[in-house]
Amino acid sequence: MEKPQVVPVPSIFIQEKHHFMSNQETRNNRLIFVLLFLIGVITITTTIFFMLEQRKKNSPADAIGIDKQKTTAETPSIDSEEKAEKLWSQGNQMLITAEGGIDKLEGIRAYSSENYQQAQIKFRASLENYANDPETLIYLNNSKAVAQGNEVTIAVSVPIGANLNVAQEILRGVAQAQNQFNSNQENKNRLLKVIITNDNNNPELAKEIATKLVQESEILAVVGHNASDSSIAAAPIYQEGGLVMITPTSSAKSLTEIGNYIYRATPSTRALAEKLADYIVNVARKTNIAICADERAKATVSFKSDLTWAVYQYGGVINGVKCNFSAADFNPTKIPAKVISNGADALVLAPSLRYLNQAIEVARANQQQLPLFGSHTTFSLTTLKQGQISVNGLVLPVAWYPKPSENNSFTNNAQKLWQETGSWRTAMAYDATQVIIKGLQITNSRQQLQEILAHPRFIAEGSSGPIRFMENGDRLARGVLVRVEPGKKSGTGYDFTYLESK
Repeated sequence: MEKPQVVPVPSIFIQEKHHFMSNQETRNNRLIFVLLFLIGVITITTTIFFMLEQRKKNSPADAIGIDKQKTTAETPSIDSEEKAEKLWSQGNQMLITAEGGIDKLEGIRAYSSENYQQAQIKFRASLENYANDPETLIYLNNSKAVAQGNEVTIAVSVPIGANLNVAQEILRGVAQAQNQFNSNQENKNRLLKVIITNDNNNPELAKEIATKLVQESEILAVVGHNASDSSIAAAPIYQEGGLVMITPTSSAKSLTEIGNYIYRATPSTRALAEKLADYIVNVARKTNIAICADERAKATVSFKSDLTWAVYQYGGVINGVKCNFSAADFNPTKIPAKVISNGADALVLAPSLRYLNQAIEVARANQQQLPLFGSHTTFSLTTLKQGQISVNGLVLPVAWYPKPSENNSFTNNAQKLWQETGSWRTAMAYDATQVIIKGLQITNSRQQLQEILAHPRFIAEGSSGPIRFMENGDRLARGVLVRVEPGKKSGTGYDFTYLESK
């Protein structure tokens, strides 16, 4: 039997088959690679997401179930419908996140749940670790006031997001006055509650907040605002709404001209400028004074105008070189040489807080050639920390400063509460709150409170003695002078020291 003949497959078919298999294998390999890559990406992404979620859950806010949004000091958009709520707290949210840990957050949760006894326990515990936190002390006293009922309510507006240090300085003054009042057994039947608002030194936000405060009938007075631009923006709203506003720090001359519900705890720019001009011309014996100012800020424009007037009154002149911190072509390194070549024998730095760094740059460029003087806005830790030897000898007027030998109850209490004597902003905020407390011990009416403060015989006890107002709402005070000198109190190597003057 014959074997079947094997017919050979044409080589062309064999090549095509191998070619087909090769392409198929390549495609399969590519598909496997893509699938493995995608699986790897998904795995890594899932792992990262899981780790982030775990990190969030381990944060104090999430650990106790507090909405993270309610523990931020970030300023909401002007157009946000919820902006007022995010800028406003009596103990139900944390506006200052820089200080306070788990106890403060638990206190906020308890307060929000109307568990005021637990809130007090937690706020006290927080203060054990963060004694210098005025927000927590205010919330503690609010917890006491609301738990007891029949509380008296006021508000304070500060620039938490724009300048946290300034905001805390002001809040310490309000907190100290509130704590002092609520701790007094004579006032145990009706305690003080303080609502904190954050205007960020933004005039538009200040107007929004003022509108909200006027609408809340329980609020009987306001301590605020900080920047003169914000105070001037908000003042007409308070005036029209019949709500007393006492600014602790706004010094612009035009502020109290807005109406009879507007008061000022700090001396006006005119009082501060006269104090400085007197020293420059009559003590330092300088007669050709150059002034650098922020021409966009109402307070510094007002200070420059009042200082100019006072310098001429005392027999000096103002140097003709223009120096505007907010000018587009401002060059701090050229200022000292320009004013010296134009005959200046003294240089005054009057920046807004926004341009404080530029003022310090001018001081550096000066290289101690001209004696330096400043406005009250230069009273800042930043001045000492960044200025160093360049600002040594700087003389400036402030609303208040403790005398070294003076036994002052305000200073002593501030030292116990905050471990520091307090700044002039703290003292003026304390004074503003003391004025309101004194008036509200007589009446619970917004209108009657204004009438009481306007009475020529009204006096309240403040940080350095009796507080009196002039007919226009300005405080009857001149302020004091301080000078930068080498020292150890501030931790910068330089301190502000009380300067004895006539």
